[in-house]
Amino acid sequence: MHILVTSASGANGDGYGAILRFGPEGEFTGPFSSDPRIADPRGLSLDPSGALVYLNSGDDRVLALDLHGYVVRDSGRISGLDPGGGEFGPDGRYYVGMRRERSVLALPADLDGEGESFLPEGAVPFPRGFGFGRGGALYLASGAAPAAAGDNTIVVFERNAAMRPRRLVTDPKLSPLDLKLAPNGNIVVSSEWPFGAPDAVTSVREYDPVSGQLVRVLVPEDSVGFRRPRGLRFGPGGLLYCAGEDNVVAFDFRTGTFAGTVVRLARLNGQALVLVP
Repeated sequence: MHILVTSASGANGDGYGAILRFGPEGEFTGPFSSDPRIADPRGLSLDPSGALVYLNSGDDRVLALDLHGYVVRDSGRISGLDPGGGEFGPDGRYYVGMRRERSVLALPADLDGEGESFLPEGAVPFPRGFGFGRGGALYLASGAAPAAAGDNTIVVFERNAAMRPRRLVTDPKLSPLDLKLAPNGNIVVSSEWPFGAPDAVTSVREYDPVSGQLVRVLVPEDSVGFRRPRGLRFGPGGLLYCAGEDNVVAFDFRTGTFAGTVVRLARLNGQALVLVP
């Protein structure tokens, strides 16, 4: 197994501006791709077959790469996209968080077409990751923008309720940065609270998808220096991975215990990650 991590650049951090590849022991093996269309990379997701890696590029486009790092699909530039995270939906389309429009865009998997807005513009103050739950409900993390306050919650859009948002989580110590649905159906969120503060408390927080109640909080050992937690991904053996500043850490999700630091690299500024053969 190899780990691919997007490392932000520009306004998102003094990172590498590339998809970086790490070996089974966490060793850095270089950029995954040298394609010039990859700029300030953000969201990263495998397609359902596991054969393609979908990337949200900071130059307002979505790319699909094969497992050798070659671009095989390109949406072309989409005006106003400003993409954040990305996930495949139950209908097979690829969904992209639109940070500037504060919405979510649904694109055909072949990236041949402009797509359509899945949520209205301004659905939340600042989208910070999303996922689809059982029954097709979309859970959206509403966090803080880089230079502004946010409402720091999770809202749910249920298809049988005309896609109107319902505030699900009230947690005074939550400032979400990414969101995933766990194998047990619960919502898992990486958090930095207060967002951007030098003494921010960083954690991975788990919530009940029905009540929104906090189930547990996952934190690594203090010596790790777990900072700016962003991308989350579930992997084999019940492990939950989280990419952040200078490292990728893992938790045993079954027990909630810290499983160790998987990757260490100065200036990583990890935004998202996937696991590939």
